[in-house]
Amino acid sequence: MATTTTREQQRPGYFGTYGGRFVPETLVPVLDELTAAYFELRQDADFQKEYRDLLRDFVGRPTPLTEARELSRRFGPQIWLKREDLCHTGAHKINNALGQGLVAKRLGKRRIIAETGAGQHGVATASACALLGLECVIYMGVEDMRRQLPNVYRMRLLGAEVRGVSSGTKTLKDAVNEALRDWVASVADTHYIIGSALGPHPFPTMVRDFQCVIGEETRAMIQERCGRLPDALVACVGGGSNAIGMFHPFIDDAGVRLIGVEAGGNGIELGQHAARFDGGTPGVFQGMSSVVLQNEDGQVMGTHSISAGLDYAAIGPEHAWLRAIGRAEYFRCSDADALRGFHLLSEAEGIIPALESAHALGALPSICEGLAKDSLLVVNVSGRGDKDLAEVARLEGVDIATGSSI
Repeated sequence: MATTTTREQQRPGYFGTYGGRFVPETLVPVLDELTAAYFELRQDADFQKEYRDLLRDFVGRPTPLTEARELSRRFGPQIWLKREDLCHTGAHKINNALGQGLVAKRLGKRRIIAETGAGQHGVATASACALLGLECVIYMGVEDMRRQLPNVYRMRLLGAEVRGVSSGTKTLKDAVNEALRDWVASVADTHYIIGSALGPHPFPTMVRDFQCVIGEETRAMIQERCGRLPDALVACVGGGSNAIGMFHPFIDDAGVRLIGVEAGGNGIELGQHAARFDGGTPGVFQGMSSVVLQNEDGQVMGTHSISAGLDYAAIGPEHAWLRAIGRAEYFRCSDADALRGFHLLSEAEGIIPALESAHALGALPSICEGLAKDSLLVVNVSGRGDKDLAEVARLEGVDIATGSSI
């Protein structure tokens, strides 16, 4: 797990000017308690052993690094895939859900709440709670519930209560709002497992640390397979947990490009996409200072993405900082290109990716234009696409039962 970095020691909870803690005073004591407990636990050998044992025995880590031979042939660079889709529950989200579940148990919190967009964090949290014997409530926008019905059923099958949110855009940001309201009213016995590297301190740091196993494994595996570090890492970015987990162990390696891919949606106008670095400005949103899609009056704008997990108006503060200092770069991928990426990996490599991960794949033509033919490129396949089959079929006008057009 990552250790405290110099920038965090200089200003705890901040990454440059981004991060911090902007919350109602009711949450300040519980966040202080969580911060103290977490920074103690990440140095606790017994806690770390329990967590790593669960990653091995429950999650199935390490996940493979798979050579994508056909993608390499088509695009030029040697492309490898980090297979987070092979984690138990089908995505990287379980790495963080288990870690925070263990923290909650150490704090004596028996009730867990969480938000979810694509449903993968909800499924991961429900699974972790079932394993650890914790009560679980998941907030999910009703539009996302429609898009991700299989994951809604999975959460309920695992014993979680799923509460639909019908306010606002009925998507991820509204689910976060409702989860925060619940937490304010129930701090005594409840822990909020935030699913991405965002929100008030210490969540961006804590979530990143639990996801750093992705980058740690990638670093060891690519050196074992290829004898050197990669030239570039690519990952989709909503809140940014899969990307920061992959990027962080490489931040000090100047020769490794860090490339995030945001949801370009259907156009460049505000409300048509979720590309925070393409129209967003610094602001405060849901407990943190970051880059936010907002109008001139500071009103947070609606967003759009074909993928429920990337459909969010802000980005994790460490990503905002990495872009501000020029250490990471961020592409955008439209809905149409994400669908092409979805089909590309399925047909070329026999792997059906989540629509979120498909954004990283859909951006490959643009990314590979700037890479030499002998480059090493690692793409994080952050989740599997079973959950998206019905939605893709609907969008493409296909009867999922027969495969014929409708």
